[in-house]
Amino acid sequence: MTAPREVRASAPATVANLGPGFDVLGVALAGAGDVVTARATSETGVRIVRIEGDDGALPRESSRNTAGIAAERTLALAGIDSGVELELQKGLPLGSGLGSSAASAAAAAYAVNCLFGSPLRKPDLIGPCLDAEAAVSGRHADNVAAALLGGLVLVRRVDPLDVVRLPVPEGLTLAVVTPKHAVSTREARAVLPASIPLDAHVRASADLAALVGACHSGDWALLARAIGDDLVTPARASLIPGCLDVIRAALDAGALGSAISGSGPSIFALCRSPRSAAAAADAMTAAFARAGLESSTIVSTADAPGVRRL
Repeated sequence: MTAPREVRASAPATVANLGPGFDVLGVALAGAGDVVTARATSETGVRIVRIEGDDGALPRESSRNTAGIAAERTLALAGIDSGVELELQKGLPLGSGLGSSAASAAAAAYAVNCLFGSPLRKPDLIGPCLDAEAAVSGRHADNVAAALLGGLVLVRRVDPLDVVRLPVPEGLTLAVVTPKHAVSTREARAVLPASIPLDAHVRASADLAALVGACHSGDWALLARAIGDDLVTPARASLIPGCLDVIRAALDAGALGSAISGSGPSIFALCRSPRSAAAAADAMTAAFARAGLESSTIVSTADAPGVRRL
């Protein structure tokens, strides 16, 4: 079979943390995402020849861009000595808490892998994407694992990498509202406490365990009790105008739980159904408007697919 001249791949937005799962839980979203086109070239190395949709904010140097780094690491892991050029179409806003850098990495790694006959499996691509994330926002795999594999994932370990797919209760839906207000990952991590009391750690561990149990059992009441975030969201709330009011609006509208998505400023609500999620999204949008911020909304099943070839 003749190898393709070029491959286009799309990777989705993701929500990380999901309340108590800081740097551990991630979920893919249907709809918006990043698209990468990869082409083989006679020159060695990886070159980024075009980026659209970033308003000139992203570096074109492959060693400073998650798409370029993921492509380089994928070639190395597969043992491929060939040059690649990339085109990146940003469908996700930067600094949004929707896993923008992870989507670029996942789309690039998958496109490059497909370009050379898919010698690696999707789970194998998590490592190259993790290296890319580490270069720009910290060594965490929650976003990239969800972007690659789809659905709901739990990152048990980063080194050595150990990622677990979790079952998604039927009907579970996310409403994610993104205000026009950027928060950088580094800024969001800087406000986190350097240490936490033992009793707070115990509560967070219990909530995470209960959330995993609720996913397996489909226990909505337990899921609602477990989705709270008493550590990260309170520390970051001051970075997002109206944050706590938006979360309260989601809960008042019937959401199971609500917290900051990743580093923010997006805020997610976990809901029993698409109808409940739509109601929560409307309430959250109105709350952001009261804080003086316009916003956009994604309503998605919690079992959305990951990266795919176009």
